[in-house]
Amino acid sequence: MMRRKINTREAMLTRGSKYLLALCLVSVQAFAQDTTEYTLRVAARKGINHKDGSNAFTEYKEYPTRTVAQLKGFLPSTVRLSKYGGRTDKKTKATGFFYIKKIDGRWWAVDPEGYYFLHNALNAVSMGASDRNKQALKGKFGDENNWIRRTQEILTSNGFNGAGAWSNVSLIRKSALQNKKPLAYTINLDWMSGYGKERGGTFQVPGHRGYPNNVIFLFDPAFETYCEKQAKTLLQYKDDKNLFGYFSDNEMPLGLKNLDGYLTLKDQNDPGYKAAKKWIDDKGISADQITDEHRAQFLEYSSERYFSIVAKAIRKYDPNHLYLGCRFYGSQRNYPELFRAAGKYADVISINYYNNWTPQKDFMRKWEEWSGKPFIVTEWYVKADDSGLGNTAGAGWIVKTQADRGLFYQNFVLGLIESGNCVGWHWFKYMDNDPTQKGAEPSNTNANKGIVDNNYNLYQPLVEKMKELNFQMYNLADFFSNRKQR
Repeated sequence: MMRRKINTREAMLTRGSKYLLALCLVSVQAFAQDTTEYTLRVAARKGINHKDGSNAFTEYKEYPTRTVAQLKGFLPSTVRLSKYGGRTDKKTKATGFFYIKKIDGRWWAVDPEGYYFLHNALNAVSMGASDRNKQALKGKFGDENNWIRRTQEILTSNGFNGAGAWSNVSLIRKSALQNKKPLAYTINLDWMSGYGKERGGTFQVPGHRGYPNNVIFLFDPAFETYCEKQAKTLLQYKDDKNLFGYFSDNEMPLGLKNLDGYLTLKDQNDPGYKAAKKWIDDKGISADQITDEHRAQFLEYSSERYFSIVAKAIRKYDPNHLYLGCRFYGSQRNYPELFRAAGKYADVISINYYNNWTPQKDFMRKWEEWSGKPFIVTEWYVKADDSGLGNTAGAGWIVKTQADRGLFYQNFVLGLIESGNCVGWHWFKYMDNDPTQKGAEPSNTNANKGIVDNNYNLYQPLVEKMKELNFQMYNLADFFSNRKQR
């Protein structure tokens, strides 16, 4: 009876409301994952950022949590790794560069030597910018070259094999260890935000760039010219085997309201307004006749234009490396139109995945169904009270201790591996935010996001749990694949 009532109501909902309902239903399912393996309970809360600039926190609530130790029938073992961090017990065709392949029903990245690979990275593997950070680096490492060498040793010894967004690519590439045991690094191109700064009109919002009417400059003829010009700089990376791939942008405002946003631009000579007006004219509708179905169709149409432009430019000058998408965020993970558009041009769908204690099984399956491609989680983290930081900046959960952060890491990554559609995860980030840093980006001012504090000291309870899972990630992939086949 209850199921029939839900279906009747769904039939009357708008497209946007259906997305919201689907998200709510999956969230309920996530909290219902209280199986015999989710035997732990970890207390967590969230920060609340009010419009007036004040901050508060929700009450602590316990969440069902699964760790490696809780897995029924899993036996840890050692897997020999390639120099890139791939598993040497499973090999396919080697191309000299990273690529993506679905093998026996599971998606894998493949390292340059042909070994199955999962990209396990930290974001912002970079030196701290505050005065305190600079003094600590000098005292602990001496100089930047020694810092990157020691940092690479620390990361690889704890099972990380890559460097995610906003890492110091220049130092990483120059490091002598890149020849022996490299970090597979990524590059943020930021072409739309870069073009926007050059064009004028963008502004800073927490976590990313803002745009007029929340719509990107997609229909500007000059954007395609800009991408062509910027893509020529990729020739310097074209033959680097240690490059994992490129992100074209980060957290752009791609959503159902884009059509309305373009049509309400003040300047009716704006290329975005003209393109949106032509689109509704071709549909034979006026602005007051637009439905959510039209909005969804326009989202797919405009997103496909974006992905086709950037992918063409990237591959013209660097056909060797992966195009990793533009880092979807927030409600974008609920839109099949976005995934269909991205899947036609990107090798991997990148998603900044916040506000779920456990990854949502249904959506991880749908992401592959919608796009035909695997995904990679390119931002996620949890903060802890015992760091002594205010933890009001940014997104993510807040727990009580660094050990609890480690439990969250294992719980979340186990869900990603179990999906069979995830080829990597990038923890945000290497170093904590320093509240004394001047001019810091608004979402990175006082939060315990790092695996090291502001004096470059490792949070050992966190890193120990990370290491425990990291060195078992290939065994865990086999374990979950075998369990699915039973």
